[in-house]
Parts: sequence; structure tokens; C-alpha cells
Amino acid sequence: MSYSELNERYRVWLHKLRPDMVWYERAADIPDGADCIGIGREGKSYRGLGEAQSLRKLVTEKVDQPMLEEIARLKQLDYLELGWPVMARDLAPLAELENLTVLKIEGPRHLADFTPVCALPALTHLFLSSAKHMTGLDWLLPLKDRLVALGVEGSMWTKHPIPSLAPLEGFALEALFLTGTTLEDQDLSPLATMPNLEIFGTALNAPKAQFMALKAEKPELECNWFDEDSWAGVRDPRPRR
Repeated sequence: MSYSELNERYRVWLHKLRPDMVWYERAADIPDGADCIGIGREGKSYRGLGEAQSLRKLVTEKVDQPMLEEIARLKQLDYLELGWPVMARDLAPLAELENLTVLKIEGPRHLADFTPVCALPALTHLFLSSAKHMTGLDWLLPLKDRLVALGVEGSMWTKHPIPSLAPLEGFALEALFLTGTTLEDQDLSPLATMPNLEIFGTALNAPKAQFMALKAEKPELECNWFDEDSWAGVRDPRPRR
């Protein structure tokens, strides 16, 4: 597969998988039998969301702690997107979602502890963006043999700093996305230890020599910085002082 095909495959974009998704302003308006919806939060508009037991795929916005607790009652969910901004302070309720395979968390304002995510037994795809209080990747170790795709990403305006990729050594990942990030040790060698890695999508967060060394180790890997043309007029990122 090409880079673009792999990118679409592993990112699991719901708008392409389910273009029929309907957005609701209030949980009370969700029809019986709905299996894929979007809903925001205005005041207490989420009340009753936990009663929609047929839901399997859910996209949300502005989720606070009480709304997260309603979501945790939806036992059939296999896809959950906590859209920007996430106001909840504790992810522990999500441990109830035993069928959840895809979790996306965008712009968590207060979350510093992401370890409850590791209790999700079916989780294979995890995407975190603009998680400003997440300081490293060590907490992901319990998911070493289960995660298929991982995204740890920043935004157009703020790059997310990652101390090192060393905690990901030997992970079973097939896809890793680090868009909008800086890598403090600028070392990509841990990726060479991932036996299943097919695609690496990333910001320019390491020197060209690191990308070319990774290419030599994993010539079948698709990466947006393996093409010499990508480096035309581009300088290596400055190392951290």
C-alpha cells in the first residue's frame, strides 16, 4: 500500500467509514436503535446519553466528567472520539468499555493520568492530540503487544514535546503517527525494533541521518521523510540545548 492508503487505513476516519452519521444537540433526541452518532455538550444536554444502549460508535465534544460517566454506560461502544476540548479530569470510567477498539482524545485540558486507557481490553487504536499534561510515553507499556496504531500528536499551533521514543521499543505497532511533535533526544532507533511497523507519519523531529538510518533498517516502511525530495531546502531540526 502507498503512504496515503496506509494513512487512511490506520487512522480510522469515521467520516469516511460512516458518512451517514447524524449529529444531535441533545441526548433526548437520539432515536431508538441508533448505532453511530455525534453529540456535543451544552449545559446538561448529554443527560440520558447512557440510555442509548444500541450505540457502537460515538463522536463527542466538550466532554466533562458527568458526561464521561454517561458514556461509560454504553457497553457496546467500539469507537469513541472525545473531541476538543476534553474537560473531564479522570478517565477511570472508560475502563467499563470492554468492547472499545478505537479511542481518540483531542485537547484534554486537565488530564495528566492516561493509565486508565491501558485497562481497555480490546483497545487496538489510540490517538491522543494536544495532551499538554502528558510528559512521556512510559505509561503505554501495558499496551505493548496489543496496540496496532498509535498517534501522539500536537496541533497546528502548538507542538507536543516527547522526551524519547525508547519506551516504545519492541511494540507490536503497525502504525505510528507523531504529527506536530518535537522529539527531545532526536533518536528514531527504537522504531527499528518494531517488527510490524508499516507506516510512520511524523513531523520533522529528528535529523536526516536518523531518518535514513531507519530507512536502511526498515526499507519496507512507509515514511513521509524517506523521500529525498522531501528534504529539498529543509534543515535538520535544532537539537535541544
